[in-house]
Amino acid sequence: MMPKGALDILLVEDNEGDVEMTRRALSRAGTPCTLSVANNGNQALDYLHGEATGGLPPSRPDLILLDINMPRMDGKTFLRTVKHDESLKAIPVVMFTSSESPTDIRECYESYASGYVVKPFDGRQYAERLDQVVNFWGRIGELPNA
Repeated sequence: MMPKGALDILLVEDNEGDVEMTRRALSRAGTPCTLSVANNGNQALDYLHGEATGGLPPSRPDLILLDINMPRMDGKTFLRTVKHDESLKAIPVVMFTSSESPTDIRECYESYASGYVVKPFDGRQYAERLDQVVNFWGRIGELPNA
């Protein structure tokens, strides 16, 4: 089912430059989006379970964009944790990372990633690739009901 209104995205990324580039790219994306950011897997789990929202109900994003290499809890550990949690496993998780490692790609798909996208270093290509991902999940792909 298509989201009502803006696509709610959780970006799990520790690189502030990539966070800012993502914010700018999404502000110009063809699909309306809201963006929340967690700097590692632990913060993202806190957000998903409502522990980072000051007692508000847990937040359930429409899509998670996930980097692999982060401190405290890396992306692959976070992905396995989310996909083994009955209340979270239906959320699409797209790996959005600089790693082109065939091992990383295989491990992420084996852990039920919904997609694997290598982040380009060029700002324009970064924005185009992100727009394609967001357009698919916001306009073409069907999302589960919360």
